[in-house]
Amino acid sequence: MYKNVKKIIFLITVLAPYLTSFSSETDAYDFSWLDPDKKVYVLQNRKYRKVGRAHINLGIGKTTSGAFVDATSLQGRFGYFFTENWGFEFLYAKNNGDENDTFMAVKNNNGSSATPFRRIVDNYMGFMVLWSPFYAKFNTFNKIIYMDWILGAGLGKLEESNNRNAIQPAATGTELDIIESHTTYVWGMGLKFYLSEIWNVRADLTGVHYSAQKAISQANSNDKQWYTNFDATLSIGINF
Repeated sequence: MYKNVKKIIFLITVLAPYLTSFSSETDAYDFSWLDPDKKVYVLQNRKYRKVGRAHINLGIGKTTSGAFVDATSLQGRFGYFFTENWGFEFLYAKNNGDENDTFMAVKNNNGSSATPFRRIVDNYMGFMVLWSPFYAKFNTFNKIIYMDWILGAGLGKLEESNNRNAIQPAATGTELDIIESHTTYVWGMGLKFYLSEIWNVRADLTGVHYSAQKAISQANSNDKQWYTNFDATLSIGINF
């Protein structure tokens, strides 16, 4: 019994410094060699708060997916944070894409009339839950810049056009594009740089995943696969 008590006391003595080492944003270390009126904080307090504030962002970017299509994306976002770390956001993107040089090179290769399959995203919208527990500050040219790292995930809807008819003209008798709409999974990562209490600049990567018919399949076929659209954008925003 006495030996067990000694072991417990020993464990408490060893673990005590670790049990008290977790520090919050407002905790401070007490350095006796500093001026008594000064404190050294574990983390710099947030200068710009998100809780209870709405935001609007408008931006432009480029589609980074799709070997046969070059596209740009115009995006609008509206969101709100109901806590410092959690919020939501509505997203709408209008994309503009065209067949690129790679598409034409494959199509006209050695006179073969082969046509590569491609999908051109026209627009998509989505609703995402936002999580933003990470923030940072850094000094550049003697100016401190504050930043939030924002993660989001949710559901949406996408409209696109594809040339499946051109891949199998015998089955359809036309080369006109097919217009299709899909339910999507949407996710995003954003870096929000504060210019002031109101203005910010934000860099985002948005991924949209949807299930659609394969290139060689009939209109009523259930033979599907997953497709992905990635947009990298830069936007200017206002915090309310």
